[in-house]
Amino acid sequence: MADSADEPLMRHEPENDDDPAVAVDLSDVSLLLEENLRHPGLFVWLLTFSAGISGLLFGYDTGVISATLVSINSSLGHPLTTLDKSLITSATALFALLVSPISGVLADKFGRKRVVLLADIAFILGAVVQAATSSVVGMIAGRSIVGLAVGAGSFVAPLYIAELAPAPFRGRLVTLNVLFVTLGQVVAYIVGWAFAEWGNENTGWRWMVGLGALPATIQCLVMLIMPETPRWLVQVGRHDEARSVLNKVFGGGIEIQRMVDHVLRGIENEVREEEEAKRGRLRGQSKKGKTTWLTGSKDNWKELFRIGGNRRALTIACLLQGLQQLCGFNSLMYFSATIFTILGFESPTLTSLSVAVTNFLMTCAALLLIDRIGRRRILLWSIPIMSIGLLLCSLGFHFITLPADLNSKNPSSSSSAHEEIPLSERTAPLLVLASVMLYVGAYALGLGNVPWMQSELFPLNVRSLGSGLSTSTNWGANFVVGLTFLPMMEFLTPAWTFVIYAIVCVAGWLCIWRIYPETMGLSLEETGTLLEDGWGVRESLRRAEERS
Repeated sequence: MADSADEPLMRHEPENDDDPAVAVDLSDVSLLLEENLRHPGLFVWLLTFSAGISGLLFGYDTGVISATLVSINSSLGHPLTTLDKSLITSATALFALLVSPISGVLADKFGRKRVVLLADIAFILGAVVQAATSSVVGMIAGRSIVGLAVGAGSFVAPLYIAELAPAPFRGRLVTLNVLFVTLGQVVAYIVGWAFAEWGNENTGWRWMVGLGALPATIQCLVMLIMPETPRWLVQVGRHDEARSVLNKVFGGGIEIQRMVDHVLRGIENEVREEEEAKRGRLRGQSKKGKTTWLTGSKDNWKELFRIGGNRRALTIACLLQGLQQLCGFNSLMYFSATIFTILGFESPTLTSLSVAVTNFLMTCAALLLIDRIGRRRILLWSIPIMSIGLLLCSLGFHFITLPADLNSKNPSSSSSAHEEIPLSERTAPLLVLASVMLYVGAYALGLGNVPWMQSELFPLNVRSLGSGLSTSTNWGANFVVGLTFLPMMEFLTPAWTFVIYAIVCVAGWLCIWRIYPETMGLSLEETGTLLEDGWGVRESLRRAEERS
């Protein structure tokens, strides 16, 4: 009787019955995918939309806090101070930072799907706590629970999609998850504007935060009937289920079945090789005692940092995730309504909506371009435009006289401003708005989505752990930005704050040019081979040129 791990290898390739570990040419797999798949199937779109609700929750939370901060007034016992706003905002990022590496371990132990469900439950609880609280401490507690949810969801949803998506469409399907993030921001600003205009002043913000429980409930119900990823199923020995999922992903037909066989064999060979290597490293440990799940987890940590290719993958992923936040984007999302209040715009939440719509539209453009232009190239093109936008924003703030208290309105918004304030200062807020939209548009094209393709950099045995740690980098940087943005605006001035963000973008661009290879069109297994003996930049560009 064949071992259950070998049976799937023997059903469609009879000529290889005696050699279940037959090597698979990964480049041939990629070519098969390109030749036989022109569009993602309906099942793939359904899976992507189901997982993408996590992005919607992430985006809604990012956008809704901006409108909430200018709507709470004294509902929590007193008007919010700069410190209150910073703590309420950064609490989410702090707890997302803490949960991200744990999510990686849980995703390996219990599966990607179950982590999504746990994140949904946490988001529902956090939304209810925020809506019901009457104190700043309670608001921070609710935001912290939501942080657990978005930290886990922002990590596992792109991983879930990347492990299910066929290689030719992986970039755009992961970008679709980012599109859900931007859509969530747009929805949040619309909801915030509607409640600010027509809602009750004391309870409108409670409805804003409480409505976040609705999409979380929907996703929780939908994900109950969604499958696990084939790569995790193979990893835990459920090969028949993995083949069934792949058949649904790729569809029917003789050539498609051949392709499914190749993809499944590639996954199984990778898992087998990693398990053999792990058994060799644990052989000494097994003599001392029984190998447990805990020792296996420790071994994954060792593999991630001891093996050069894994270290390089982690370096690149952490670089991209850190840069995504340290460039200052989410400070604009969190505090955009506060900024536009300071600048004197009559409806700051509606002005913020224009920024969110720009983000959404340019993410739609990225959806069409990412698998045609490539991840590396789109970053190298878009980041310089981000720097220009930030410098223009700094220039605009140079001409503006800000109120002493950042919680006050700009004096240029008063009725006498046209007579008392110079034209340059009255028009400078428009320059700031245009510069922010330029910056956000460039961000959405590249840095807004490419870092979430981090899963493709790691081999399967450390994919969850590596993705979790790099996502922790994102949330750690997010926490720093959320906590320091308003104090930097007060003590360094807005002009210098945006200059610092521009410098960060330039430094990030240099690092990307030096170490980030092009992964467009490569299978997950093929991508892993790029970083084995170096950064793989030249080799990746050579392969990309051959494919074009």
